[in-house]
Amino acid sequence: MKKGKALYDEGKYRHAQEIVNKLAYAEPQNQAAKDLLADIFEQIGYQQESPSVRNSFLGAAYELRSGIPDGASPKTAGPDMVRAMDTELFLDFLGVRLDSKKAEGKAFKINLSTPDNNEKFVLELSNATLTNISGFQAKDADLTITINRSDLEKTMMGEIKFDEQIKSGKAKLSGDSGVLEQLKTMMVHFDIGFEMMPGTGAKDLTPEQNDFEQEDIGDTAGG
Repeated sequence: MKKGKALYDEGKYRHAQEIVNKLAYAEPQNQAAKDLLADIFEQIGYQQESPSVRNSFLGAAYELRSGIPDGASPKTAGPDMVRAMDTELFLDFLGVRLDSKKAEGKAFKINLSTPDNNEKFVLELSNATLTNISGFQAKDADLTITINRSDLEKTMMGEIKFDEQIKSGKAKLSGDSGVLEQLKTMMVHFDIGFEMMPGTGAKDLTPEQNDFEQEDIGDTAGG
């Protein structure tokens, strides 16, 4: 602590960080060490030109002093952004959200067709990985889903659950609907309450979202 404070007072923030960061990890309940590390991170953050790097340091400083922040995160996946997102990118996001442990030992193929914009995709689960191919339909698909892109967008926004699209007839299924139920159980909504720094009190801040609702994109604009 003494050496770290001396380096901080001299403006040698990187050197101070090397010492005090190790102390904070070794003694995660040492609030004095965490407060000093927060001061160091703050000064390093202020000097960054990159908003994302700056925010990482300032976010860590806040967490060291006050713990995991409460409240709702700013929503970045607004209606305009969702409409502008192409279907292939949306399916890629489903692949990112797949819990590979829940997908172990399972395999299926789903054909997706959106008649209003003439798009076709095949979505394949194999080796605990979800992939998609644009402009292609599998002859041996377990399930075929037909839904207009304009209706799919409402599910992507979280306005209408996919089950409601099926009940209303907006989404038509042909084949084994059980694979769709399997896919829903494999989707993860990301928990933003994880610790960046030790001893700051992780919380379960997983948002309430529909199964196939588009997750918010990380905002590094610094605003």
